[in-house]
Amino acid sequence: MVTTRHPVVSSPTRGGGDDVDTVGTVGPAPAGAIAPVPCPGVTAERPGETLSIFFPMWNEDTYVERAVDAARVVCDRMVKDGDIEDYQLLIVDDASTDRTPEIADALAASDPRVAVVHHEHNRKLGGSIKTGFATATGDIVLYSDADLPFDMEELPRALHLLRQYDADIVSAYRFDRTGEGYLRAIYTFVYNVLIRWLFNVRMRDINFAFKLCRRRIFEHIELRSEGSFIDAELIVRAQRLGFSVLQFGVDYFPRTLGESTLSSLGVIRTIVREMVELRGELADVQPLPRAD
Repeated sequence: MVTTRHPVVSSPTRGGGDDVDTVGTVGPAPAGAIAPVPCPGVTAERPGETLSIFFPMWNEDTYVERAVDAARVVCDRMVKDGDIEDYQLLIVDDASTDRTPEIADALAASDPRVAVVHHEHNRKLGGSIKTGFATATGDIVLYSDADLPFDMEELPRALHLLRQYDADIVSAYRFDRTGEGYLRAIYTFVYNVLIRWLFNVRMRDINFAFKLCRRRIFEHIELRSEGSFIDAELIVRAQRLGFSVLQFGVDYFPRTLGESTLSSLGVIRTIVREMVELRGELADVQPLPRAD
């Protein structure tokens, strides 16, 4: 059960220069490839679109205000520049036991563009992301972690790429993630290799918390993961249906406060189980029909 409340930095790990990869069917499709499912009326530039940004949060009272403030500054400028018509900032509180709910409600009470969804029971990362995508009202939706692992100033560039390439999803990857330790880097490498082997999806850093999506794709995609596999599930389902995915590189800001639990043994077991289940489910799934 969820309840909704409406009124409705550390130094980065530096990488290289601008880096954009097309994944799947971005741009002109090669012979035999699946064309992206069209969005009627979408052109390379469509400033009349609205944007939602949502943050899944569990015990993130240190980061709540920082995340919302950073997003608001960038979104206000995007509205002023005509990049978007309006925006929504959504906090998904996953039954936090610290001051996260209190802080989130105060932010929503002071700004009509901020909304909060409270989970009555903890639903983990997957449940929070599903709530976020289901509740977001914008034509385009960004999901990211509360600790802001990237510079929010990257958002206008991501939106430009989404429109320029007429992509359905823009997913960022980190230029260099060694700042969080080599063990975690090895874990990520193995994870991405498994995704390639099981689903024939070649992505860098597929679980990175920067997914900018056209909301209409969720008319066709139903996410089921309850854990951190949900990032990969989104990309795998989208590509299987013929939606286009674009990647670009960003500098990485490692988490400096709090604790990440995404590499625990229990999480890894859940990921493996959900991988096997998704592989079986998608065996007979065909791409959506090509537009005439």
